[in-house]
Amino acid sequence: MEDWRHGGFGLYLHWPYCESKCPYCDFNSHVASHIDQTQWQRAYLSEIDRLGRETQGRILNSVFFGGGTPSLMAPELVAAIIERIRATWPMSNDPEITLEANPGSVEAGRFRGFQQAGVTRVSMGMQAMNDADLRRLGRRHSAEEAREAFEIARSCFDRVSFDLIYARQDQTLTAWREELGRALELAIDHLSLYQLTIEDGTAFADRFAKGGLKGLPSEDLSAEMFELTQELCEKAGLPAYEVSNHARPGSESRHNLIYWRGGDYVGIGPGAHGRLTLLGTRWATEAPKSPALWLNMLERGMMPELPRSALSAEEHGLEYLLMSLRLNEGLDLQRHRQISGTSLNPHRIRGLMDLGMIKSDNDRLQATPGGRLVLNAVLRELATE
Repeated sequence: MEDWRHGGFGLYLHWPYCESKCPYCDFNSHVASHIDQTQWQRAYLSEIDRLGRETQGRILNSVFFGGGTPSLMAPELVAAIIERIRATWPMSNDPEITLEANPGSVEAGRFRGFQQAGVTRVSMGMQAMNDADLRRLGRRHSAEEAREAFEIARSCFDRVSFDLIYARQDQTLTAWREELGRALELAIDHLSLYQLTIEDGTAFADRFAKGGLKGLPSEDLSAEMFELTQELCEKAGLPAYEVSNHARPGSESRHNLIYWRGGDYVGIGPGAHGRLTLLGTRWATEAPKSPALWLNMLERGMMPELPRSALSAEEHGLEYLLMSLRLNEGLDLQRHRQISGTSLNPHRIRGLMDLGMIKSDNDRLQATPGGRLVLNAVLRELATE
């Protein structure tokens, strides 16, 4: 069995446009005054055709429209893409087709159209549940608009997730407890809860470098917020299945599990990444980030000429290590040996176990709650020979 089958096969499609650029965001997103969605439809369908020929006959488990703000796409464009995907690959029973959405009134008005187009799940970027922090985060919607959009989404989709950012400026542990409690009352089956990080190349990074962004929490307070998040979500029946993602059992994001379990996925759109196993070699793919360049290359028939990077056994093994330990289910040691051709350093494993950072159960390696608090340090230790 080819290794990617442990994780499955998915498709990620990137829509690169937003109404405005959030100051914390380092994703490949752009603001444009005019977008020719007909031109984008031709480009997306062309890439689906090309990559479909390379992966012919594979069963597609999931589709994810990410961005940017995919809820700014016309429902007719989403419908045309899903129709072509279904004509290109056989799909699993009850496939998961997710679309990321902002909770603004424009996007909420499109939800019924997305449902009719074939979308089965919406992931909504709420980010905060009070207007003051939404303004600080550069969000254009209000807390009330977010709640209204969520209710509209619930009426259209059985599965609706939303994101919140915590460890924000001047946020106290008590305030986060109260906000998360309200979020858990609202949640259906899935929550993504991310600590605010200052990413290079963002407006927040510029402000931080100039001495701005006052009131960010200390490391100790951030750790307390993380631990509180795990505790409250567990009690509410949405335990963490990944470091930042919580779900009722059976409602995990199937698409993201493909990434974390080391499956294959097609990446379509500006800046989209992919992983494809072809003739026994695992390839890393990445499209140009510039929307104009990506469209131009497609129109000139140049996309098949893009370079791909073949992953060595060592690189593949490292990628599996970094991804799988984010999951509660952890890393399969035998599978890691098969991928990388070598074993993780047993002395480092023992040292981390003695510190209570990881545990081993039935040839699986898992981060403990304490280990997840310092997961990057745990991963660095395990990745060192």
